[in-house]
Amino acid sequence: MKTPIRPVIAVAALATALAACTTPTPAGPPTVEKTRLGAVRLVAYSSCDDLLAGLREKAAENVGPWGFGGGPVMFKAEDRAAVTQESDVAQTPDHSTTNVHEAGVDEPDLVKTDGDRVFTVNGGTLRVIDTATRKVTATLDLADTEDRGYAPSSLLVSGDRALVMFQGGPALYRGFAPVGDTRYVLVDLAGQPKVLGSVTPEGSHVDARMVGSTVRLITRSQPDITFPQPKDTMPEAERTKVNQQAIRQAPADAWLPEIEITDAAGATTKKRVPCERVSHPDDYTGTSLLTVHTLDLAQGLTAAGTDPISLAADGDIVYGTGRSLYVASNPRWWSPIAVALSDTPVPPADEPTPAEPKLPPEETEVHRFDTGGPGAPAYVASGKVPGRLLNQYSLSEHEGRLRVATTLNSADARTSSSSVHVLDAATLAEVGKVGGLGGGERIYSVRFIGPVGYVVTFRQVDPLYTLDLRDPAAPKVTGELKITGYSAYLHPAGDGRLIGIGQEASEEGRTRGTQVSLFDVADPAKPARLSQFFQKNSGSEAEWDPHAFLYWPKTGTAVIPLSSYTEGDQRSGAMVLKITDTEIAKVGLIEHPAPRGESYQPGIQRSMIIGDAIWTFSATGVQVNDAATLAERGWIPLGS
Repeated sequence: MKTPIRPVIAVAALATALAACTTPTPAGPPTVEKTRLGAVRLVAYSSCDDLLAGLREKAAENVGPWGFGGGPVMFKAEDRAAVTQESDVAQTPDHSTTNVHEAGVDEPDLVKTDGDRVFTVNGGTLRVIDTATRKVTATLDLADTEDRGYAPSSLLVSGDRALVMFQGGPALYRGFAPVGDTRYVLVDLAGQPKVLGSVTPEGSHVDARMVGSTVRLITRSQPDITFPQPKDTMPEAERTKVNQQAIRQAPADAWLPEIEITDAAGATTKKRVPCERVSHPDDYTGTSLLTVHTLDLAQGLTAAGTDPISLAADGDIVYGTGRSLYVASNPRWWSPIAVALSDTPVPPADEPTPAEPKLPPEETEVHRFDTGGPGAPAYVASGKVPGRLLNQYSLSEHEGRLRVATTLNSADARTSSSSVHVLDAATLAEVGKVGGLGGGERIYSVRFIGPVGYVVTFRQVDPLYTLDLRDPAAPKVTGELKITGYSAYLHPAGDGRLIGIGQEASEEGRTRGTQVSLFDVADPAKPARLSQFFQKNSGSEAEWDPHAFLYWPKTGTAVIPLSSYTEGDQRSGAMVLKITDTEIAKVGLIEHPAPRGESYQPGIQRSMIIGDAIWTFSATGVQVNDAATLAERGWIPLGS
């Protein structure tokens, strides 16, 4: 007989998460509790000669006839709740902040606010908007003219300092991490904004997290090795040998990423990560390096630069707490073996069929860094779990354990299944597991709240599983709710309530449009849906980017971007909902005006509460609406 978790545990966990991550901001930066990691044996290089020999050997093992295969997966779906710092001004309006994963750990986004000011980065231009007058009070151009309009960017803000992150060109053209396409610009926001310096690391931007005023930036680089261009008639086995020879002749600098530091006067210095600051897990490929940069916005750029450390590993998903930074690497879509398989010709019928090489197992690597103190973090441990992560919400650290939710795919989709693995955070060794979730389905959303976990899988119907994680060695499923459609993002709503944003679907699994669900999870053994909002033929950015979701518990206001389409008509805006303890009610749709001379409506990407108003943001401007009536109060264009 299954023993349900007592309702009070789930309610308390939800209430704690809600209080931490939804919205009024705390009076100051969070206190970070330091932790001793104990005697963890690290695998590090003893010298540059050791580093070079190890990287050459591993890279040569993993090169194919066409180089390093198709490169790492370049998608990120990353998810989030809210905490930044409150202004010292006594009359600062109550305001929401970026919807982040962990309370006290801020994440980069398109817009930030301290209640008195709104900061946006759009088309390479940083703008400061005064919330009282609703006017742009300052602008600062940060991108070259040719880079504007397509260079992805985001920002983090602490007090009067901002870090603007430029992430290179369109993702469509970034199959391999381009060199030099990432730039971090430190800006002084006091008075007229001015650049205090910039950092240009070699490699591509992965993600960043900020605790207090300290930012950890994660970049990924591949070795700078030029492979010979062989003749088309050269056999693939010979091509591989030629590429291996090129690797064995490459110097250490081919792997060690270069970092360019520019000060306020424009003077630049270049540094490489020292050999002794590069570590590696027991099992690695030698084809990429993760580098963690540290920058305290309050101190600015110092002689140490970004105090970088590197790990010979890959990574595309970042999760952070106040004491730990995790970087996970999902299995690659294309490995050198997979590429070779796809290009191998079929032998004639009278020739023996060559032995078919085995594809590598579908495994996710997880790496942990200790960020509990100032300065550069320390590499702690690496581990592996079978299957693939959905996003950063598939990871959660709680009481010295890391919970990891994965889907293990198979050639026959009907045999795919999902599991939650519990790892010791100090060693990343597995201590417990619960599997068999959603047979023939994959994970669509995950949320861990204290000792309780929620996993949504989907193929034709949406099972919402509740998990009891109190015993790390014996996690178990306590409840299951089957409904049509799925939730792609789950958000705690207090008092045993959970909000889900996703898609409604037919009994056959065909999606029909955006749905927002209110779940009763007070009794984890009997999860139930209390209410549903459904918009036919529509989609929301909040389904794949939780930064786009706003929930303001003081009034029960929720806002999601929404694009709906019917034959000959398409509308884009921000849907405003009122969520009570038992019901979801539609308030109305906020829409931005079409640009002059155009007929299309700009898509709203973000929303926030400031005082008694809802602020919404699109590429063309910012609109302010009354939070109660939705009456328009002002329009702030963001034209060039």
